[in-house]
Amino acid sequence: MRKILILLPLAALLVFPSLCFGQAKVGTAGAQFLEIGVSARAIGMGDAFLGVADDASVLYYNPGALALLTEKEMVLTHVDYPAEINYEFFGLVVPAPQLSGTIGLSFYMLGMDDMPVTTYNNSRGVDAFGNGLYFTARDYALGLSYGASLTDRFSVGITFKYLAQYIEEESALGWSADIGTLYDTGFRNFKICMTLANFGPDMKFITEPYPLPIDFRVGTSIDVLNSASSKLTFAVQASHPNDNLEKYNFGLEYWYNDMFALRTGKKFNYDYYEEDDLAAGMTFGAGGRFSVSGYRLTLDYAYQDLGFLDTVNRFTLGFKF
Repeated sequence: MRKILILLPLAALLVFPSLCFGQAKVGTAGAQFLEIGVSARAIGMGDAFLGVADDASVLYYNPGALALLTEKEMVLTHVDYPAEINYEFFGLVVPAPQLSGTIGLSFYMLGMDDMPVTTYNNSRGVDAFGNGLYFTARDYALGLSYGASLTDRFSVGITFKYLAQYIEEESALGWSADIGTLYDTGFRNFKICMTLANFGPDMKFITEPYPLPIDFRVGTSIDVLNSASSKLTFAVQASHPNDNLEKYNFGLEYWYNDMFALRTGKKFNYDYYEEDDLAAGMTFGAGGRFSVSGYRLTLDYAYQDLGFLDTVNRFTLGFKF
């Protein structure tokens, strides 16, 4: 298994340039729900979380960090988007010494309320008596992950996901894989990470095929301050998706007594922001860690201004047991 995990990242790096760097097809990939961040903690840091990820959200951000989790963990995230669209994430991590690593299970769902079926003659979708037909849309993903340490400083991981998208009575089914690596330099918790996310074959809706949003990401993090009562982490990340231009993320996280945290970050080159708005892409967040009835709980909140798409609030609840 470890030999396979070594070869997978290397193979991904060899084939990646032909898949992503040679393309600039803006907005051509489907299954965009796969690009939605699942952690309020990460969003509060401007989504510069690749090198920081040290909780169950690694299932989304970097399966290469799975092996560093030595306890059972669970995480739940809820996001309210504009237009009554909701996003839910569930992740479970379980150390598996018998497999020389850590395994994880994740579930993603993007959904909306029922909408009326409209026609040219009935633009409202309902008649004068409030009667009419309705439809809905749902996106799902179910992931299974495995990560292992190859040395005391280097670890790798992989996630396989089953994908399903539904609109009314039609559907599109498929699969994807995430491959991640993490290297800990040993200096001030300085980590270097890489992931290849959403790698897989095209999906097909009715008769039209569409590619997945493949994304190559590189990130680092370092503790610029680490004392008995205070810890300040700086993180930076860059990504190259196959359906857009390069994106950049910067973030800061400050912990006081390992109990309360404040976060801020900035996202660059995202197409839902106005280019001349200096405040565009700024994110803010806060969180806390508590012990309740033998469980260690984390509660995180993040605020994000999506520019043209209004603001979004995220909440994440985590358990260690």
